[in-house]
Amino acid sequence: MIELRDLTKRYGGTTAVNRLTLTVRPGHVTGFLGPNGAGKSTTLRLVLGLHRPTSGTVTVDGTPFADRPRGLRHVGALLDAGDVHGGRSALAHLSALARSNGIPRARAEVVLREVGLADVARRRIGAFSLGMRQRLGIAAALLGDPPVLLFDEPFNGLDPEGVRWVRALFRRLAAEGRTVLVSSHLMSEMEQTADHLVVIGRGELIADESLAGFAARVGPAGVTVRTPDPAALTTVLRAEGGAVHAGADGSLVVGGLTAARIGDLAYAGGIPLHELAPHTVSLEEAFMDLTADRVDYPAGGRR
Repeated sequence: MIELRDLTKRYGGTTAVNRLTLTVRPGHVTGFLGPNGAGKSTTLRLVLGLHRPTSGTVTVDGTPFADRPRGLRHVGALLDAGDVHGGRSALAHLSALARSNGIPRARAEVVLREVGLADVARRRIGAFSLGMRQRLGIAAALLGDPPVLLFDEPFNGLDPEGVRWVRALFRRLAAEGRTVLVSSHLMSEMEQTADHLVVIGRGELIADESLAGFAARVGPAGVTVRTPDPAALTTVLRAEGGAVHAGADGSLVVGGLTAARIGDLAYAGGIPLHELAPHTVSLEEAFMDLTADRVDYPAGGRR
């Protein structure tokens, strides 16, 4: 479990994280979202003790991470896949980390197999592609078999097979009861990977809730309907309590009724339907709506 209480970090006159209070619980894949400059990377570094907070506290399972002498046994993290010595082999890199954290050297070979790098274990990291470096970074995070894992932009550079593998890995780790926090700007991946979301903007908490609850903030799901008799269908649906609005393309957008109920009512009224398509608010739509006033560098200069 990761707990932040009134966590604040200032750099001179700039506040990167402002009184951030939240709890990241085990058993979930928690997506960590926010616009560029929102304070996500700073927050992760505060969790890992790489920066000291200006005020407030951050603990991992009740203890500041910096107080743990063999940190990789408690927290595994991928912050920057490129921050490794290019002249070392993958096996040498992980073996050094294992030795400094009191982890058996054999564990390095185990995690290299797990991330699909066993065949290149003795190749120099400088020759690795970005996707291979990402896999190596994930291997390093898994090295100590920790209960808490942090990943910053883990999908960068991965091919489709790698993305699917990472999704499945995160879900498995959470199912094992671990705390898994994933920071990413890829909304489509968060929609398919996370089951809980934390959203910040300008260092402040905007949302801390389930994926479904976050999407529902923007508006309820609706149903797009096409019919040659929109007036008759509108009358029937409104009588049933549906909210009906005309779409720009001649369709009807209906809220408050399921697609099945709309179909039943149209059938009972003898009204033909040419389309009946339920839709939900996407994570990207919800994110853009809720962070619109927290973007520091909007395209076109708009705020």
